[in-house]
Amino acid sequence: MTPTRHDRLTIGELAARSGLATSALRYYEELGLIHAERTAGGQRRYQRQMLRRVAFVRAAQRVGLSLEEVRDTLGRLPADRSPNAAEWSAVATTWQARIDRQIAELFTLREHLTGCIGCGCLSQGSCALYNPRDVLGADGPGARKLLPPAPDRP
Repeated sequence: MTPTRHDRLTIGELAARSGLATSALRYYEELGLIHAERTAGGQRRYQRQMLRRVAFVRAAQRVGLSLEEVRDTLGRLPADRSPNAAEWSAVATTWQARIDRQIAELFTLREHLTGCIGCGCLSQGSCALYNPRDVLGADGPGARKLLPPAPDRP
C-alpha cells in the first residue's frame, strides 16, 4: 500500500501532536531517535508512527533513561513500522530491571537523606564517625554509601 500525503505529518503537526517543540524534534532526528522523509522542496515529513516513537522517548526520559540509552533501545526495534507486542515486551523487561535499580537507589537516598550519605557531604560533624580520614574517597567520587558500585551505571 502506497502511503498518501495524509499518512505523513509535517514537523509542525508532529510538534502539535507530541507536545514537543520543533527544535526538540529536529534534535531527536539528529540523534537518530526519529526520522523523516524529505519532500522535493526539502521539507520534513514524518510517518504517523513517529508519534509513538516520540512518546516512547518521552516515557523513557521520565523514568530516567538517557537519550543514548533510548537510542540503543530504539535500535533494537523496527524502524519502518510500529513494534509488535513481543518487541515491546522485550523492551519493557529491560526497563523494568533499570527502574527496579532506580527505586532501590531512591529508597536508599530517602533513608540517608537526613544523615550521612557518605560522603556528599551533608553532615560535616558526623564525618569523623562515618568516614574517618575520608576513607570512602578511596572508592571514587560521589556519595559512596548512597550509590553502590554497579557495572552498568555510567
